[in-house]
Amino acid sequence: MTQQDKKEVGIKKQRNYAYYIAKLWLKGKKVMSKQAKTLTSEDLHKVLSFIAKNKHSARNRAILLTTYLAGLRVGETASLRYSDVLDDSGIVKSEILLTAEQTKGKHARTVFISERLQKELTHYIKQYPVKNNSCKLFYTQKRIKEGFNANTLTQHLHYIYKRAGLSQCSSHSGRRSFITNLASKGVSVRVLASLAGHKSISTTQAYIDVNDDMKRKAVELI
Repeated sequence: MTQQDKKEVGIKKQRNYAYYIAKLWLKGKKVMSKQAKTLTSEDLHKVLSFIAKNKHSARNRAILLTTYLAGLRVGETASLRYSDVLDDSGIVKSEILLTAEQTKGKHARTVFISERLQKELTHYIKQYPVKNNSCKLFYTQKRIKEGFNANTLTQHLHYIYKRAGLSQCSSHSGRRSFITNLASKGVSVRVLASLAGHKSISTTQAYIDVNDDMKRKAVELI
């Protein structure tokens, strides 16, 4: 093989390698772009109506609204215990402290609970009163004390959305909806990042699903 032939072979290998890397990058980008769907008011009504007609309705409603109204990750929601949510008087707290072990980033953070979610959780706990503060807030039939873990709750929420007839929804839909809804009301991205427990505002920005209503409100500001 001549020096020129070797050079051409080398160039061909480089092109094949570049094509391979580009293909991997595009594949990864495509996967990353498949974000969970944000819930419209109609979607929320539809899934809550489905929940109301099926078993464990109080529990499932409380779980879904915890992700939707507080923006908790599914793992954080699964980790909640009665002691996290109730104060010494048995009242639902307005602020829940998540320990480093409960969060994805291994950094403790405070979750602010709206009056609406406080009422929802109070209603749920009245139906399933605390027997032991160390018990998980959201029970399962097989593991009443330990309840859901991140994996089983992810599957459970996916099942609920699917059975309710909502496609492209996942356990992340409530959290994305929480961030997007607040963004549409003009809450700054720095506040959103803090509420979501994100270190970087760029992470938070990726969660915001821009829609036509947000764009209409934006142009009216001019």
